[in-house]
Amino acid sequence: MLLKKPMGKKKLSLNQLRVFIFSLALVLLSGGLGYWLGIHKIEIGKEGKGAEKQFSLQQVKFVNKTVPPEKEVDFSLFWQVWNKLEEKYLEKEKLDKQEMFYGAIKGLVGSLGDPYTVFLPPKENKRSKEDLNGSFGGVGIRLGFKEGDKLAVISPIKGMPAEKAGIRAGDFILRIKDDNKGIDQSTEGISLPEAVEKIRGLEGTKVFLTLLHEGENEPFVAEVVRQTIVVPSVEVEFLSSRAGKKEIAHLKLTRFGELTAEQWNQAVEEILSHSPGIKGVILDVRGNPGGYLKGSVNLASEFLTKGVIVKQEDYLGRTETFSVNRRGQLLERPLVVLIDKGSASASEILAGALQDHQRAKLIGTVTFGKGTIQESEDLSNNAGLHITTAKWLTPKDNWVDQQGLTPDVEVENDLETKEDEQLEKAIEVLGGSG
Repeated sequence: MLLKKPMGKKKLSLNQLRVFIFSLALVLLSGGLGYWLGIHKIEIGKEGKGAEKQFSLQQVKFVNKTVPPEKEVDFSLFWQVWNKLEEKYLEKEKLDKQEMFYGAIKGLVGSLGDPYTVFLPPKENKRSKEDLNGSFGGVGIRLGFKEGDKLAVISPIKGMPAEKAGIRAGDFILRIKDDNKGIDQSTEGISLPEAVEKIRGLEGTKVFLTLLHEGENEPFVAEVVRQTIVVPSVEVEFLSSRAGKKEIAHLKLTRFGELTAEQWNQAVEEILSHSPGIKGVILDVRGNPGGYLKGSVNLASEFLTKGVIVKQEDYLGRTETFSVNRRGQLLERPLVVLIDKGSASASEILAGALQDHQRAKLIGTVTFGKGTIQESEDLSNNAGLHITTAKWLTPKDNWVDQQGLTPDVEVENDLETKEDEQLEKAIEVLGGSG
C-alpha cells in the first residue's frame, strides 16, 4: 500500500538521522555497495594516455557531501571493492558505472530485508507509475510476497494471458526466463520492481514462468505471451436474483489507483439511477492488490456513517486514525463483500473496516495479509523510493500482516467449474433468492 508523497526536500530529525547512519554503517561493514553513492554525485577523471585503467579516490570529485560533521565513516572498504572490480573483473564491458551506482543504493535498501522497501531506478519507477495508472505491457498478474520474501502471484487479471495460462492467485513464482531479454534466473532475493521489470515486455513476446501452486509439491512452467494490459479500477453490473429481477449491484473494485475515485463515482451514480429497485450491493475486492491508503478511506466512507476506518502506527511510534471523511450515498443499502487470497493491502483495509463495524459480512477465503504501508518518494533523475514507514490496523486493532482477514462465510470457488460459487453465495446472503 502506498502513501503518495509530493516531491521536495525533507529535513530528517536527529533520531531519523542517527538510525539512518547506523544502517549505513551496517551495510558498509557487510561489504555491500554503500549509501555513499546515493548521496554523492561522482565524476570520473579522464585517464592519461597509456595510464592503467583504475578508479581511485584521487580521481573523484566530491559533490553534495552531506555526512554530518560529528560523524566519521571510513569508506576505504568501498573503494577497495570498486577498484578491484575495475582492475580484475573479467568482462570489462559489464562494468557499467551507472548500474554500479544504482546497485549501491539497492544494496543499502536491500540490507533491511523488507521486500516492500525498494529503490527504483528511472525505468522501474516509470513502470511502477504506469501500473498505478492502469495501463502497461505484460502478462496480467499482480505480484507480492508470501512467507516473508517468496515472490507470489497476488492475483491474475481476469481474461488476461496469465489467467489463460493457468496461473492462480497464491502461486509462487520460482523462476523467470525470457530468451529475448537473455534472462533465466531464480526469483530468490528478487525485489518487486525487478520482478515486474523482468516479467513485463513488448506485446507478442514470450516469458516462461516456473510456478508452484499453493499446497502442491511439483512446479510447472507456464509459457505466457505478453499483451498490452489495460485495467479499469471499477466496474458495475446488475445481477438477477433468483426471482429473475436485476436488483443486485455487483460492484467490482480491481485496484486503488489514480483513476479509481472518478470511476467509483460514475459506478455509484449508475447504481443510484436504478433506485429504488436495487435490493443490495455486492462489493467485490477479489484479486485487488491495493494501492493508495486514502483511496480505501474514501471508499469505506461510501458505506459508513461514522467511525474509524483504519489506524496507522508509523516509524516514530505515533498512532494516527483515519475516520469517515464524507457522507456516502450507499449508507442504507444491504451490503456484502467478496474477498479471496488476492485481496491485499488497501482492499483489506476497506473490507476490514466494513467487517469490524458490522456493516457487511465478508464472503470468500482468507485474504493475502499485507499490513504495512509504503510511502512513494520521487527522487532526483526520475528515480524513486518505496519505503515502509508504518503498519496499519483495523478499527478493532487487528493487524493482518501474513495472516489476512478471515471471512464471515467461507466459500471456495471450484476451479473445475465455470460457476462462481462465491458470487452465488453473496446473492444468497443478500436474500436474492426472492
